[in-house]
Amino acid sequence: MTHSTSKQTPINHLNRRQFVKGMALTTVAATLASHIPNVLAKNEFISHADGLPKQPILTGTEFDLTIAEQRVNITGSPRIATLINGSLAGPTLVFQEGDTVTLRVKNELNIDSSIHWHGLILPYEMDGVPGISFDGIKPGETFVYQFKVQQNGTYWYHSHSGFQEQTGVYGAIVILPKKPEPVEADHDYVIQLSDWSDTPPEKLYANLKKMGDYYNFNQRTVGDFWSEIKAKGFAKAWQDRAMWNSMPMSDRDLSDISGSTYTYLMNGLSPNAHWRAVVDSGKKVRLRFINASAMTFFDVRIPGLKMSVVAADGNLIQPVEVDEFRIGVAETYDVIVEPDTQKQPYAIFAQAIDRSGYAIGSLTADASQLAKAPKMNPYPILTMTDMGMAHNMSNMSGGSEHDGHAMDQKMQGMNHASMPKHSKMKAMDHSGHNMAQMNSMKGNMDHMVIPMDMNPNLPQIDVPRKDGPQIDMRAKAPKYRLDDPGVGLRNNGRKVLTYADLKNLYPTRHEPKPTKELVLHLTGNMERYMWSIDGIPYDEATVPPLEFKYGERIRITFINDTMMNHPMHLHGVWSDLETGDENHIPRKHTVVVQPGSKISYRVTMDAKGDWAYHCHLLYHMTGMFRRVHIR
Repeated sequence: MTHSTSKQTPINHLNRRQFVKGMALTTVAATLASHIPNVLAKNEFISHADGLPKQPILTGTEFDLTIAEQRVNITGSPRIATLINGSLAGPTLVFQEGDTVTLRVKNELNIDSSIHWHGLILPYEMDGVPGISFDGIKPGETFVYQFKVQQNGTYWYHSHSGFQEQTGVYGAIVILPKKPEPVEADHDYVIQLSDWSDTPPEKLYANLKKMGDYYNFNQRTVGDFWSEIKAKGFAKAWQDRAMWNSMPMSDRDLSDISGSTYTYLMNGLSPNAHWRAVVDSGKKVRLRFINASAMTFFDVRIPGLKMSVVAADGNLIQPVEVDEFRIGVAETYDVIVEPDTQKQPYAIFAQAIDRSGYAIGSLTADASQLAKAPKMNPYPILTMTDMGMAHNMSNMSGGSEHDGHAMDQKMQGMNHASMPKHSKMKAMDHSGHNMAQMNSMKGNMDHMVIPMDMNPNLPQIDVPRKDGPQIDMRAKAPKYRLDDPGVGLRNNGRKVLTYADLKNLYPTRHEPKPTKELVLHLTGNMERYMWSIDGIPYDEATVPPLEFKYGERIRITFINDTMMNHPMHLHGVWSDLETGDENHIPRKHTVVVQPGSKISYRVTMDAKGDWAYHCHLLYHMTGMFRRVHIR
C-alpha cells in the first residue's frame, strides 16, 4: 500500500498500485488537528512527508474488516462512534472486476452488526441484510462474505443493522474495470459525503417521533408573511397561507434532520478540517461522489468549474456537462473536472438540501491554500408542484418556463406506433448495403433516440393497500418530472443535472420489454412521523413479500404521496430508469422519487432469493420497506 500522489497515466491504463497512488486521500494539516476525528489523527496512515493523515485504502482479493466502538471528536465534544478498522469513513475497498473477493467481517460490538455491499450484484446470502438474507453478525463473531465481482465503477458499503450507518459504519468501494473504459483521468479521488450528530441516533429518532419537524428551525414568521404580501398582494398571500396551514407539513419541511444537530462531512472531515486534494494544474481529475449520509440530500457544485458527469450509480453514461447536481442518499456520481489550480484553489461545495450546512473540500496546487466556501443558496420553499398538484409547475433545469405537464405527456404518449419511420427497425432495408455501410448504420443507430414504449395496458400486479392514520396526504395529480432538478434548484441560473439527462453510454434498444406493472405508493404521516408503502408499514405482520418469477421483466411505478424526496433502493437487481429514450436507458441501484411525483423503471428479476426493498433515508426505513422474493 502506498499513499504518495504521483503523476498518473490515464485511468483506463491503471493497475492497482497506480490507482492507489492517485486515490491517496489527503486531508488536513496538523495545525487543524483539533477538528479531525481523533481516530484519524492517531491511525497508522500518516504521511511523514507532509504531516497529513490519510484514510486507509485496501486492495486485493482478501480483506479483514473489524467493526468496533471508538471515541472520536468531530465537533469539539468527544463521542463514541462505531467504526470499521478504526477509521471514519471506513477503508476504501478497491476490487478488480472478475476477481472473487473474500471479506472477513468481525463484530466487536456488544450488539449484532452487518455489512451490506450497496449496488453490488451478488448471491442473496452475501447481501448482508439481517432478517432477509442472513441472521446478522453476532457479538464476537466473524462472518465471511465471498462473491465474484461482476461489475465495475463506484459503489459503497454500510451496516444494515439498527442505526449503525449513522454512527460511522460505511465506506467506499471502487471496482476497476476488466477492460479499458472510455474515461480518462490523471487523478482519481473518492468524495464521500455523510452526516454526523453528537446526539445518539436513538435520541434523534425519538425526537422525530415526538414532533416530525423537531429539527426544523426555518419555519415561517410574521415577517415572511409581510414579504409575501408585498410580492403577491394581500389576497394571494392570504390564500397561499391558508392552503399551507391546512397541510400536514409546512412548505419548509425539506429535511427531517438539519444542521441544527448535523455536521456535514467530506471523507470523514468537517468543514473546519476541510478535506483537500493536491492536483496538477490543467490535468483531468475524476471525482467519485458517494452520498453515504443517513438522511441528507446534497447539492454539489465546484464554483468556477464545469463538471462532466460520466457515471451514475457505477454505470457509465454519455457525458453531461453541468454546473451542479443533486445527489440523493445512497446515490453515486462520477465527474471529470479540469481545474487550473495554479490560478486558484477550487471549492468542492456540497450544501444540504435545506441549506442548514455544508461539507467542503478543495482542489488545490498547495495543501496550505484552501478555497473559500461560496455563499449558501436561499432556503428552498416547497411549491404546489411538490404537493403533486396539477398546475403551477415551472422548470426546471435551465431557466426557461414551460408547462410542467410536458414530461408527463411525453412519457405517457410514447409508443412504437408514434415512432417516425426512419427510426423503426422494420423500416430499414439492408439488402443493398455492404458490410461497411451496415457497420456505419449500426453506429448511427447506437446514438439514435428511440421513443420509449410505455404500454399503458400492462397487466397490473395486485398489492394490498390500506388507508388510515399512516397516511396524511395524497398527491392528487402526480406527474413524471424527470426534467425537474427539484426544489431549490429550479431556475437558479446554473445547468443542473436531472434524470432526463442520464443516457446509457451503451445502446439498450434490444433490452426486453416489461410484461407486468407494479404500482406502489410512498405514504406517510409527517406529524406522527410514520412511513409506509401503500399505507402499510413493514412491521405489520400482514404485509406479504413481493413475489416475482425468475427472469421476468417488471415495470415498477412509484407514486410519491408525501412532500419529501425518497431514495428507493431495490437490492440484488438493477433498476433501468424510464427517461423517454428506449435506446439509452440508464441503469441505477437507487432511484429518487420526488415529492408529489411519479417515476417508472424496469427490473429484470434475474437474481433468485430474498431481497430488501426500501427507502434509504435511515429513519424512514423501518416503515417504508418491503421484502422481495424471486423464485
